[in-house]
Amino acid sequence: MKLFFRVRYICWLSIFFLCFSCASYYQMNYKFNRFFEEGEIEKAEKVLVNSKKAPESKAKLLYYLNRGLVSSLQAEYEESNQFFEEAYKLGEDLRNNYWNTASSLLINPNLTYYTGEDHELLLIHYYKALNFLRMNDTQSALVECRRLNVKLQKLSDKYKANVSGKTGKYTRDAFIHNLMGIIYDADKDYNNAFIAYRNAVDIYQQDYQAMFGIEAPDQLKQDLLRTAYLMGFENELKRYEDLFGMKYQHEKQEGGELVFFWNNGLGPVKDEWSINFALVRGQGGVVNFTNDALGLTFPFQLEDEKEYEKKNLNNVEFIRVAFPKYVERPMVFDHAYLSSGQGKKVMLEQAENINGIAFQTLQQRMLKEFGISLLRVAMKKAAEYSVRKENEDLGAVISLVNAITEKADTRNWQTIPHSIYYGRARLAEGQQNISLHLHGNRNGHVRDHDFVVDIKRGNTTFQTFHSLDSDFLVR
Repeated sequence: MKLFFRVRYICWLSIFFLCFSCASYYQMNYKFNRFFEEGEIEKAEKVLVNSKKAPESKAKLLYYLNRGLVSSLQAEYEESNQFFEEAYKLGEDLRNNYWNTASSLLINPNLTYYTGEDHELLLIHYYKALNFLRMNDTQSALVECRRLNVKLQKLSDKYKANVSGKTGKYTRDAFIHNLMGIIYDADKDYNNAFIAYRNAVDIYQQDYQAMFGIEAPDQLKQDLLRTAYLMGFENELKRYEDLFGMKYQHEKQEGGELVFFWNNGLGPVKDEWSINFALVRGQGGVVNFTNDALGLTFPFQLEDEKEYEKKNLNNVEFIRVAFPKYVERPMVFDHAYLSSGQGKKVMLEQAENINGIAFQTLQQRMLKEFGISLLRVAMKKAAEYSVRKENEDLGAVISLVNAITEKADTRNWQTIPHSIYYGRARLAEGQQNISLHLHGNRNGHVRDHDFVVDIKRGNTTFQTFHSLDSDFLVR
């Protein structure tokens, strides 16, 4: 009798947690997300500060990433970089934590530490470098460039078997190379700037154009020609002039330059979707997971025929498996330009499509996600049937526990922009008033923002702005 009440209690408790566990990571952090999306950055930061368990949670990497970003948006650049540095160290440690990696193969990945997507870990250095530049610390920004170089090499090595955008894989990041060029350029290291710009052009042309529909920005082409001229690389200058169909005319710099980064909108959020699979026993210890409607079949090789029965797979006919998916948060504004009191107008060009990269990287590893999740769920289902033979009530409890723990990992960095645009303007020395004009072709929205920038002769000034608008409805 005691066992009956204990089982019933566990069942009700399990149902309660089952209802709670249906929420995605975005929904579980809705209060923070709502404040952030509405531009209430101070209130969003308070939600993070009051989350006492967050710095020690399985999603602590996201906690530090968000702390870094909200601090940066409030011009607290030094504090922001401290949080981003903590996130950088965590990302490095967790990626090398083999126990955490192995655990994700056996249990619900939500119960393991979030290790970050490749593009998220690259963006740490983007934000850190810009923070240093806003503090006029070019040398520290260059340190982030070198770290970016290491990260990019690791990314290339990780997908070595598939290196080349021609295979449709995100293995190289054009914008990050462009950013490195811009920072070397600001430090007047024109040789390294030329190399970084050249790498960026190659990746835009070979990878980004096909995958994300982004061509090399005209500003990047101009910068590549200019640094080739400044380095005296006559053959390279001629080669790229022919390639771009442009003729470089060197102009003596009278004042200074402004490089403006516009972080537009918000990147995608993760949700989950699920599919039913039938288990079909094959020959020689092969078990096939099939979904005829979607035309999917995943074969797994067991050690031998006996293992099939030993693992109780003969009792399992169907399983339902949850997988992560991205949901886009469409941009409200799709183009913008800068204007100054000197009558100059500079169009901002799209240089990075973070939304597209997120979808691409998840698609690249979807087969791996399928494989890991299918075998894990099948083993749990087999264990449930094995217990049911001995005790129906305990079998029901295990069924509920399996349902609770089998959730797709919907965690991702949800405060990064949908896309990054930039432009370079030559301005007179001194305090200058500039305006950013935002436009949305699809919805007719327009909005202006004004800035005062301090331009120094012969130097580059950096300015950033993040418009948080998106056409996204929480379900």
